[in-house]
Amino acid sequence: MATAASSLTIASSFSEHRTRIHSLKCSNLPYKANSRSKRLVVSSVSSPKVELRTGPDDLISSLLSKVANSDGGVTLTPEQHKEVAQVAGELQKYCVSEPVKCPLIFGDWDVVYCSRPTSPGGGYRSVIGRLFFRTKEMIQGIDSPDTVRNRVSFTALGFLDGDVSLTGKLNVLDSEWVQVIFEPPELKVGSLEFKYGFESEVKLRITYVDEKLRLGIGSRGSLFVFRRRQ
Repeated sequence: MATAASSLTIASSFSEHRTRIHSLKCSNLPYKANSRSKRLVVSSVSSPKVELRTGPDDLISSLLSKVANSDGGVTLTPEQHKEVAQVAGELQKYCVSEPVKCPLIFGDWDVVYCSRPTSPGGGYRSVIGRLFFRTKEMIQGIDSPDTVRNRVSFTALGFLDGDVSLTGKLNVLDSEWVQVIFEPPELKVGSLEFKYGFESEVKLRITYVDEKLRLGIGSRGSLFVFRRRQ
């Protein structure tokens, strides 16, 4: 999500994915790392060693709690961004092999975090842009076999509802990387609706995906956290 056009998040109506999402599994694909819970040994002078377990579910809960109510990462401090990156790094150890082949990538996702908060939405999410546009939702939809739709909805000047959206074609580059070529963005504000700009391209590495969460790292190193919409 490199520019105002290429980094908008995504929305589409994919009801068929919502009805069958719980039946989709990637269990036939092995984990890149041992999928058993990691073990943390806690020692005490006065008590025997206690073994605690930290698995993907715990890491997901921790990650979502760290990015909650942060306006997609805007309000987090540098130290908090580091904590998010640390948890995401641990979680990606549980990613299935060849995540681009996992059917769980399809569906509708909220973009709940980006390490570079101005990446999703481009100029609309910049420091100046946020003075005039209050973000309401950032959504990404991925439709089988190769359609991606991004949408950022906002309130302009405190009273005008609007959104900017992109539609793109997904191309698989290898077992983890995908490329999306987007058409020019479409802007809607009040009764106005028009397209502007040019085609754009983004590349994203899928580092984790399951029924609840998807992680991605952009070609410029930005970390994205996507939570599946209910």
